[in-house]
Amino acid sequence: MYAIETKKLTKSYGKARGISELDLVVEKGDFFGFIGPNGAGKSTTIRTLLGFIEKNSGEAFVLGKDITESRSEILSDVGYMPSDSAFYSGMKVSEILKLSAKLRGKDCTAEAKHLAERLELDTSRRIDELSFGNRKKVGIVIALQHKPSLYILDEPTSGLDPLMQREFYQILKERNDEGATVFLSSHVLSEVGKYCKKAAVIRDGRILVSDSVEKLAHTGIKKVWLSGINKMPDDFGAIDMKLDSGALSFLYEGNAAELVRKLSSLSFSDVNISDPDLEEIFMHYYARGINK
Repeated sequence: MYAIETKKLTKSYGKARGISELDLVVEKGDFFGFIGPNGAGKSTTIRTLLGFIEKNSGEAFVLGKDITESRSEILSDVGYMPSDSAFYSGMKVSEILKLSAKLRGKDCTAEAKHLAERLELDTSRRIDELSFGNRKKVGIVIALQHKPSLYILDEPTSGLDPLMQREFYQILKERNDEGATVFLSSHVLSEVGKYCKKAAVIRDGRILVSDSVEKLAHTGIKKVWLSGINKMPDDFGAIDMKLDSGALSFLYEGNAAELVRKLSSLSFSDVNISDPDLEEIFMHYYARGINK
């Protein structure tokens, strides 16, 4: 049984972009990153999986349960955090946390206190008084306090300062080490590269590639940097070629010997050839629109 499985899952908004024939598998116990810029289909996928919006076609299962037939059961087993949480005005944070736990039929007092301390969240304050970052912390505690087996988190770190981002991911890592599955959407590729085991890249509502983060970052593509270049060379199959202040950079996918032969035709003072980082790989997939 997978934590998440979709088969040609489709949600259309007419002419507006949704998701189209999405095939995605997230194994139990995984720490999975769902990568794409705003509008790629990340939130639509998540909301469809949780039954907040109705699919047009295809199949999807969360923790082995059909999203259409078992919506209530799925929601009770999942810790969900939307990209932008809305709360009842006038309530204290402590009251909101207790209400969320009560709706689940659980006493989460001790865990909520523990999480609030780690995230430096003052639960005595009213929700209307909080900054965007502190409201995000409230959403985090609500998603985590009942310690579910699956976390589905939509852009969870936007608005958090770097120290809180690090603490948040440390908490997720601890939960993952205990056996929980983490599925999070993000456009912050450095976070995905650092914390996730596997990832999928989504573009225009379709999965371009899904694999381990390690394999995504080692595709045979090389990052090439040359200094002492005065003009843009003729195109020789380079990807995303840029010339700035005498420094030329590009990605190259192909035979290494052929790359060396092509470089020998150029005049430069220094060269560096390395593996690209995840962000550069991501841009390569987006530029090419390939499906592996």
